[in-house]
Amino acid sequence: EIDGRMYVLEKPIHGALAIVKAWHADAMGNLVYRMSARNFNPMMATAADFVIAEVEEVVPVGSIDPDHVHTPGVYVDTVFVAQGLEKRIEQRTVRSRDGAKEGTA
Repeated sequence: EIDGRMYVLEKPIHGALAIVKAWHADAMGNLVYRMSARNFNPMMATAADFVIAEVEEVVPVGSIDPDHVHTPGVYVDTVFVAQGLEKRIEQRTVRSRDGAKEGTA
């Protein structure tokens, strides 16, 4: 009850582990995401006890503009560089005019 009105309180999501995919990271763990990865990765990184970041590239400390950091390194516990096949988060699905799925680009 707040100021005489009843409200519903929902508890926040909390996870023991979050695995996020980032575009760039520096040695301090500051993360930069691309495109749709910016939707939920920053929030999940702040809501977990332990955060693992899979990144495409690790850049030198200071090369990421502070205004472009999406997740500060204080939330990240482990960073590793993705090796091998390219794994994209974003996938574009193309449909024909009749609604049939033609494939992905």
